[in-house]
Amino acid sequence: MQELLVHDIGSTDPSVEDIRDAAGKEHSRHFPRKVDAERWEAASRSAITRGDWTDPARAKVTVGIWAAQWLEAQVQLKPTTRARHGVALRRQVLPTWGDMPLSAISYAEVSAWVQRLTASGLAPATVRYAHRVFSMILGHAVRDGRISRNPADGVRLPRVLREEPVFLDHAQVAALADACEPYSLLVRFLAYTGLRWGEMSALRVGRLDLLRRRVNVAVAFSEVRGQLIEGTPKSHHRRSVPIPRFLVDALAAHTSGKAKDALVFTAPNGGPLRNTNFRPRFFAPAAESVGLTGITPHDLRHTAASLAVAAGANVKAVQRMLGHASAAMTLDVYADLFEDDLDHVAERLDQAARQGADQMRTGTSPDTVVDLFKRKTPGR
Repeated sequence: MQELLVHDIGSTDPSVEDIRDAAGKEHSRHFPRKVDAERWEAASRSAITRGDWTDPARAKVTVGIWAAQWLEAQVQLKPTTRARHGVALRRQVLPTWGDMPLSAISYAEVSAWVQRLTASGLAPATVRYAHRVFSMILGHAVRDGRISRNPADGVRLPRVLREEPVFLDHAQVAALADACEPYSLLVRFLAYTGLRWGEMSALRVGRLDLLRRRVNVAVAFSEVRGQLIEGTPKSHHRRSVPIPRFLVDALAAHTSGKAKDALVFTAPNGGPLRNTNFRPRFFAPAAESVGLTGITPHDLRHTAASLAVAAGANVKAVQRMLGHASAAMTLDVYADLFEDDLDHVAERLDQAARQGADQMRTGTSPDTVVDLFKRKTPGR
């Protein structure tokens, strides 16, 4: 804990208080009255005791300067996340806060900023993302001892209305795949494995284990400012994904003769597939031709989840298949798919309750029934 030392800077000026922190640095304040100086000294001592005391000079740095330092320090970020943070800073955060010192930011002002962004017509998800980035910047300042608390904490945010995911059935998947030639196998592969687009486009032949019917997902492509960058999958989670048996022969024929480091699926020119090209050129026309206008390649990931659940997969299996960080995340997106599980639970409870009621009426119990069966017939 820091130690606060109060010095009398000469008896000729009793309205000046000076404190010295544990590092030996002096902090002086001038007040018009002695009583104000004493109150400041008392408040400073109280803040030291609570661990809330901060050097006012360090809070004078502007948000613009501090945001640049914060972003530079986030070495764990994936390129796509860093780029998204940069967009939020340039478009929403810095125009309002860039020239303002950290010490001047208040909860009320952050709340008003969120209200203005919402009133401007920005999507709720965009407003929430901008607030999240700003809050992380301020939280970094709290941890660095520049401000005592985060003024963005607890600010009310607009509600995001989640769009209902699109689920195709087996017949729709088959129709879409047939219409999407020469990428029929790719459509089926996405619809029955649930890989993300970046994971599929970065998949190399050596990551396919067709004997065990597994896809080893270890890398993914992300597109940043028009450049494809190869990195780890989302949440940095590697995983092994099952391949349905009916796809194995097609994948074997498709990859026959290819080197282990060759991409499994490629663009017509042999390079990596880009969703920005594939969707308008191949996927969207195929979807429209079979009456599925508006669906996207990502909807095939939702489809994989729904088909897996319909086949009997539990939430933990679906989580592992999709590479979600937790089963809670899987349920957050696909809770409705598991409604049948709740029906089964209700049916079992109903059967158990009826059985218990019957036993109460007959005065028997499971143990009594067992004993009756074990009892020998007299005379034998």
